[in-house]
Amino acid sequence: MPRFTERSTEPAAAGGESADVHPVDRLLPPGKLLAGGFQHVAASYAGVVAPPLVLGATLGLSPLEITFLVSAALFTAGIATLLQTIGFWKVGARLPFVNGVSFAGVAPMVAVANAQPHKGDALPVIYGAVIVAGVLGFLLAPYFCKLVRFFPPVVSGTVITLIGITLLPVAFEWIQGGQTARPASLTDLGLAGATLAVVLGLRRLLRGFLQQIAVLLGLVAGTLIAIPFGAVDIGPAEHARIVGFPSPFHFGAPHFAVSAIVSMCVLMLVCMTESTADMLALGEVVGREADEKVIARGLRADTLGTAVSPLFNGFANSAFAQNIGLVAITRVRSRFVVAACGVMFVLLGLSPVFASLIAVAPRPVLGGAGIVLFGSVAASGVNVLLKAGLDRGDNMLIAATSLGLGLIPVVSHTFYDNAAIPQTLKIILDSGVSAGCISAVALNLLFNHVGRRGAGSGGE
Repeated sequence: MPRFTERSTEPAAAGGESADVHPVDRLLPPGKLLAGGFQHVAASYAGVVAPPLVLGATLGLSPLEITFLVSAALFTAGIATLLQTIGFWKVGARLPFVNGVSFAGVAPMVAVANAQPHKGDALPVIYGAVIVAGVLGFLLAPYFCKLVRFFPPVVSGTVITLIGITLLPVAFEWIQGGQTARPASLTDLGLAGATLAVVLGLRRLLRGFLQQIAVLLGLVAGTLIAIPFGAVDIGPAEHARIVGFPSPFHFGAPHFAVSAIVSMCVLMLVCMTESTADMLALGEVVGREADEKVIARGLRADTLGTAVSPLFNGFANSAFAQNIGLVAITRVRSRFVVAACGVMFVLLGLSPVFASLIAVAPRPVLGGAGIVLFGSVAASGVNVLLKAGLDRGDNMLIAATSLGLGLIPVVSHTFYDNAAIPQTLKIILDSGVSAGCISAVALNLLFNHVGRRGAGSGGE
């Protein structure tokens, strides 16, 4: 397929770069690179640090050790993001993708920890399993990417919609301050509402570059508004070190246990499925088709980043869907902006004090911005579904059933908490995106292909 090119209405980048360069490959001026990269950091920071925080608390690690895990997660997320955006050889989708610690890995890692006689010895076992899973995924990438042929618009649209919908509860949880057992306070609602209003207002009133960083400006404004309400906690920044390198194998050499390896390999397949869907979604947003070659390169970046992460005390990495919404909102499609985000993650991982400064923004403020970001992903999926022709054949049935199945773990976290369900199957079912994706692919094959010799896919 010939490479897609687009004549930009923006002026050529500094250095005489042609205006015919695809927006994905355009190198923006330094100021825009830094501001855009920081905006991606702000959008994905919470997602990167949440898994090590949860796992560290489960393992009973000290605050100092948990801080070390968070820094390691940021450092390895930066490496994985650079592999994805810049890449080398056949590694990297060369799309504006942020890669970070997969939250889907929290459940199996906690299960591995609970299976150990002493939870404090669990990290080497987890790291050994993550390394094997990453290597397996890297070897499977050129074969796994061929599944893209099973993602016509009725399938990809359903999956993209699910990505957005399954992310929205994260924004709601942020608005509740992370305490889902209690209702959101008036202060939380006010801060989230104010942030959302600022983002929408800036998008409506501003033009050009300032409009593109409306989300970042909204986060800054929301944080400033939160100060009089005592909702801004600068405690973590006060006690953090200025410089700190995530020393290799800080918690011990990796240990390879068969049961843990099986669990993490299943997780790797789930992450690869979600990353495939994310690449298809981002391809739609940036106007560059994510074909088999792009997906293969992207999966290699995911899995190589995963295999390398344990060396620096990190975990399994995958594409972050929330940044797709940011690209859609800002319309800044340059992969170099996200590469700048990757560099910032590396620097944050090397400087715990600066890493903690990003966490100053209160969760309700992040939640207010998250409604726009995650909702944009869902809206992009609906737009793809419109192209699928839901009035043709059984496409409406395929989309409806798959959306329903994908939403089960979103509306009920305990739906699959049955001891009779194997843990490996539960990992797949508890991921709404994976369950909905498998359902959409299977139903599309059943209704649009099986028994219809010579017939085209109803999903095209």
